[in-house]
Amino acid sequence: MRALIQRVTQASVTVDGEKTGEIEQGLLILVCAMAGDGEAEAEKLAARISKLRIFKDEAGKMNRSVADIGGGCLVVSQFTLAADTSRGNRPGFSQAAPPADGERLYLHFSQALRDLGLQVENGRFGADMDVSLLNQGPVTIWMDTAERA
Repeated sequence: MRALIQRVTQASVTVDGEKTGEIEQGLLILVCAMAGDGEAEAEKLAARISKLRIFKDEAGKMNRSVADIGGGCLVVSQFTLAADTSRGNRPGFSQAAPPADGERLYLHFSQALRDLGLQVENGRFGADMDVSLLNQGPVTIWMDTAERA
């Protein structure tokens, strides 16, 4: 699985004028299940993100996790993280998991974060979403559970 993680002071997602998720300080997590991924990859990614120390401590060093600060996670599915831009001008997305698998793993990933004690809000899988965020730092981290060609 792939994720793009942003440290935010606030973030929200809206679908057709309805706000489906909103957090204050925490992480906006854009996530994509890749072909061949399973529950193990979703759980591994959730565990890594839950421990990621990118929030400042009293000394101003990035030494705290989202759990340490009591922050929330806004999880948004984004199949475009699977983009292959190696040829031409139009990205290909054949490395993304099929939609049914992608949705199942997206929901499993979100539940894995909850099981780790984190507050989780969600976008809506497969929908056109408007995502609003205030990136703090800015801090943006890329994670992938596998090395890919």
